[in-house]
Amino acid sequence: MKFLNKMERKFGKYAIRNLSAYIIALYAAGYLMSYLTPQMLNYLVLEPYYILRGQVWRIVSWIIVPPGSLDIFTIIMLFFYFSVGSALEQKWGAFRYNVYIFSGILFTVLGSFILYFIIGTNTIFGIFGTSLFSTYYINMSIFLAFAASYPDAQVLLYFFIPLKMKWLGIFYGAFILLSFVTSGWVGKVAIIASLLNFIVFFFATRNVKQYSPKEHMRKREFKKAVNQTKTQTTQGGTITRHKCAVCGRTELDGDHLEFRFCSKCDGNYEYCQDHLFTHTHVHADK
Repeated sequence: MKFLNKMERKFGKYAIRNLSAYIIALYAAGYLMSYLTPQMLNYLVLEPYYILRGQVWRIVSWIIVPPGSLDIFTIIMLFFYFSVGSALEQKWGAFRYNVYIFSGILFTVLGSFILYFIIGTNTIFGIFGTSLFSTYYINMSIFLAFAASYPDAQVLLYFFIPLKMKWLGIFYGAFILLSFVTSGWVGKVAIIASLLNFIVFFFATRNVKQYSPKEHMRKREFKKAVNQTKTQTTQGGTITRHKCAVCGRTELDGDHLEFRFCSKCDGNYEYCQDHLFTHTHVHADK
């Protein structure tokens, strides 16, 4: 996923850290609203019919609507999804996890509009705080992504039943397939739209599997070292931020110059665009 790598280098600093915690916080607000002012949920669910008539906040407000009624099992599952989501963010990095979650949200919104225009202009997908399009299958996609990334990890289902993630993943996959088969084509569109992020990440590119926790730890340590060595001094005494380890040029030698640190060199070696891919990598054991 070269495009995603480029996007991460450009916009990775804007990624929301601990995104799973914010998702759970939104659910908490939704549950509180369902008890205090339950009728307000009718104004939050994802309904293209009302969005096209001025209620544009529904494009994002539907993620506040809780995935089900609040009980002890729901609380356990929310904690579970929080833990697996945090693990995925640790494995992939915050930016890729953000892309995964927000693409699931985007695909769900697009799916709802596609279905709305196909069925007709008077279609409403849900009432009384519920909707055909919800975060239910997006949460399921988080679980499936974790099962695909950590198939041999063992969890305690409901705190006392030991199971490997791959078996839970197979079970949930079979449940989704059954729901897909038994649903009408309207339900099929909702399921596909909500799970399209999982399909894209794991069946189209499969690139996410290449990133291990050790690799992300190495990347974080490298970025930390880069930030610590950003300031250098030229021979003339002028403070510069970049200096090529091969030719010695800095950003003062031309506005066209670009500098990058090489992650394959042992140490913090920075190179200009002319030597980034042509230099000999520095290794401590040589």
